Amino acid sequence: MPPTNTPVEIFGAVYTVRGAEEPEHLQELAGLVDRKMREVAQHVSTADTARIAILAALNLADELFRIQKRQEGERVEIREKVAALAEELSQALEG
Repeated sequence: MPPTNTPVEIFGAVYTVRGAEEPEHLQELAGLVDRKMREVAQHVSTADTARIAILAALNLADELFRIQKRQEGERVEIREKVAALAEELSQALEG
């Protein structure tokens, strides 16, 4: 898909985002950022949009990091389970 320009609204400002993704996908991403910024804004005593954006970005990065760590742990568990099952299968075929 060729790059397109998609207008998105984040925290009351409209931005034009250029990307090869579907406009709906870009709108969803913008919606996530908007929700996170509004959530942060409710808990801080500043109207500084840049500060709110940075805190929202840190929150989103933390969520991403935690998900990646959890997925890595799950991958390790899956590898261990596959190895154990492969060993059981090998023993069953030999026995």
